[in-house]
Amino acid sequence: MERNRRSLAVVVLVSLLGITGCGGSGDDPPRLRIEVIGTRPHDVKAFTEGLEVDGTVLYEGTGMPGASSVRAVDLNTGDELTRVDLPAPYFGEGVTKAGATVWQLTWQDRVAIARDPATLTERSRASYDGEGWGLCTRAGRLVMSNGSDTLTFRDPVSFAPTGTVTITGRNRVHLNELDCAADGSIYANSYPTDEILRIDPETGGVLAVIDASGLLPATVRAGTDVLNGIAQLPGTDHFLVTGKYWPTIFEVRFVPD
Repeated sequence: MERNRRSLAVVVLVSLLGITGCGGSGDDPPRLRIEVIGTRPHDVKAFTEGLEVDGTVLYEGTGMPGASSVRAVDLNTGDELTRVDLPAPYFGEGVTKAGATVWQLTWQDRVAIARDPATLTERSRASYDGEGWGLCTRAGRLVMSNGSDTLTFRDPVSFAPTGTVTITGRNRVHLNELDCAADGSIYANSYPTDEILRIDPETGGVLAVIDASGLLPATVRAGTDVLNGIAQLPGTDHFLVTGKYWPTIFEVRFVPD
């Protein structure tokens, strides 16, 4: 499977080049660890590309050709409210709710799909250059990752680009799933590692590095893929975290190491 092959290739590259650490001579950002508050079941067939919490609804976008979807789940009961599958060859990626629209990215199809939040019915499409990975909404703008160390800001209605910011202080990171947190910072899965970066979207500075290694026990990790999927629970300092094909969504806090 294409993303699985890419996972292996990037892991090897990371190991050879030693690029997971901070670059440059500046001070390292603080390191945090994950404190598990609780767990929820997760669809092991879901190749998770994006999580988003809006009120009591959890939106999830999944990938793989012929298995991509976007779904809405009741956060309290876990019941699936609605789901829309993407036809092959589309490869679904990140999702976010912006106003009265749920946006869904595709990986290499260069298509963003605008959907109705209640039914997930497609309303319209927009095109973009390059790849689509993660997506979140902050201060009236969309924030999008493309697998590089640069985030692109976009208009929430037209999807037109309105600016960029590049991560500073770390070499060659691959920003994946994004969450625009209530405090204004952005949390990003650093592909293909078990690290989550907390980013200042104004400067690109890394404010903290969160170590999520060991979150899913090694005995369970076999047959799954990378950590991916993060969403803050509104009104709290708790986040939902999961991964591709993981059997569990973890409710967590990020605390000093």
